[in-house]
Amino acid sequence: MTLRLLRAWIDWLWSGWSAAAGLVLLLAAWQLAAEALGPLLLPAPLQAFARLFELAASGALWPEFFATARRALLGFACALGVGSALGVLAGLSPAGALLARPLVTVLLGMPPIAWLVLALLWLGSGDGTPVFTVAAAALPVVFGAALQGVRTLDAPLSDMARAFGLPWHLRVREVGLPHLLSWLFPAAITALGTSWKVAVMAELLASSDGIGAALANARSQLDTEAALAWVLCVLLALLLLEYAVLEPIKREFERWREAAQ
Repeated sequence: MTLRLLRAWIDWLWSGWSAAAGLVLLLAAWQLAAEALGPLLLPAPLQAFARLFELAASGALWPEFFATARRALLGFACALGVGSALGVLAGLSPAGALLARPLVTVLLGMPPIAWLVLALLWLGSGDGTPVFTVAAAALPVVFGAALQGVRTLDAPLSDMARAFGLPWHLRVREVGLPHLLSWLFPAAITALGTSWKVAVMAELLASSDGIGAALANARSQLDTEAALAWVLCVLLALLLLEYAVLEPIKREFERWREAAQ
């Protein structure tokens, strides 16, 4: 038990350092590009971070951030819940899986801007438009992962659990759910990133508040530094959600993999 926890802690620490190294390389490339292009086209990282801290200290950041977070997370929750349920149902039937595959392809190929236009026609310029657009863009990613998770479940393992008389709820919890989550978590991380990007895009075109609206304002004022500060706000929020929330939950649910090795 102690050895397993130590290994998990070392893996977590190493993953954090490797992620930090990747971010440092990205910032270094940004700095080089800023020196080549000049501050008018591309401000340096320190300038963008200073502007971000200025927005946070003045209080201008938080209303826009929370408006975007509310819309992105609500749309993400809808996509995760509905997409998981429909994917599991489709995966339980071979005919349903065959019928669902072209639908997933069509929905994945549907541009988010098209969903946004339709949402504006159907729902008008309120919170419903960005939330619907986010859910429509993220749902096929979750749906496809849930479908594949059910279809690739190890049949001999399920048969063995049934042969040993394991109750159905334990078969679901100990056999089906861990396998399904191993497909759903990567899809959830992808869908979460999609949710934030689509929410900002929808706000840029259809809302008067949120980070997207703030980006539109920065564009109208030709304020590249402010635009980069708002982009950094979105990226930092995504990194915090992935590495501080989703990654620990994923590691906890995937402990069964270590036991199987």
